[in-house]
Amino acid sequence: MQVSFPKLGFDLDINNVAFTIFGKEIYWYGVLIAMGFLLALVYAFFNHKRFKVELDPLIDVVIVGLICAVLGARIYYVIFYFNGVFPPGENFTFLGAIVKFFAIWEGGLAIYGGVIAAFGSAWFMCKKRKLNAFAVFDLAAIGFLIGQGIGRWGNFTNQEAFGSATNSVFGMVSANTDGVAVHPCFLYESLWCLAGLLMLHLISHYYYRFKGQIFLLYLFWYGLGRFWIEALRSDSLWLIPNVIKISQLIAAVCVIAAAVILVKQLLPIIKEEKGIRLNKGGPDDA
Repeated sequence: MQVSFPKLGFDLDINNVAFTIFGKEIYWYGVLIAMGFLLALVYAFFNHKRFKVELDPLIDVVIVGLICAVLGARIYYVIFYFNGVFPPGENFTFLGAIVKFFAIWEGGLAIYGGVIAAFGSAWFMCKKRKLNAFAVFDLAAIGFLIGQGIGRWGNFTNQEAFGSATNSVFGMVSANTDGVAVHPCFLYESLWCLAGLLMLHLISHYYYRFKGQIFLLYLFWYGLGRFWIEALRSDSLWLIPNVIKISQLIAAVCVIAAAVILVKQLLPIIKEEKGIRLNKGGPDDA
């Protein structure tokens, strides 16, 4: 498929199939998600000590979290896009319905479902393996930004999850957009996540004040970006038609909740650190 960015002056020929194994097509979408997951694991491997998280039990948490994330992402998608997965009028046997439900190779994973299931299962596993759940969440949050920043390019290769028509310099045109320039929402979200990755990585190095801080910042940052990006998308599910979408509501709740908790947690810490600095400065240090 040819994809062009007219105002940027370049065209691309893309193929959503990465390669073929024994006659089975392997799509870039899956390859990029796997790549993002592996890079997130590499990050965790090199940074777990800074978060005071033991590696062996963390691996158990990751394995369970990954399985639950895929299931959660699929369940969320099926619930909110049920007619797309099981078209009205089509008869499915019980076995056929089970196969159809798990047919993620046909597309249909929702990131919010994956995030909720991953962190929910991780909480359970952390308690079981005697890990500090909030420290693990902090580490996992940065991993999620790595995976999301890379994985969104799978939407580009599939030419999906784009936005409404636009005159923006970033307008993208392909057969799937019916020849109309649209917002490349995959690009916006990828850049937003990668910017968040850099920011949270630096904060975790230089201003990590309490367990759960990075996780809360992730919820705030990702929710903030997702809120405005969802407003541009043309394929999202409306909660109230032409007012707010389901994903926007979830994003708004995440942003507000995270902001309130962050302020509540950080204010005493800031006051205490300010008081320590003033005491060290002495009476002549104004």
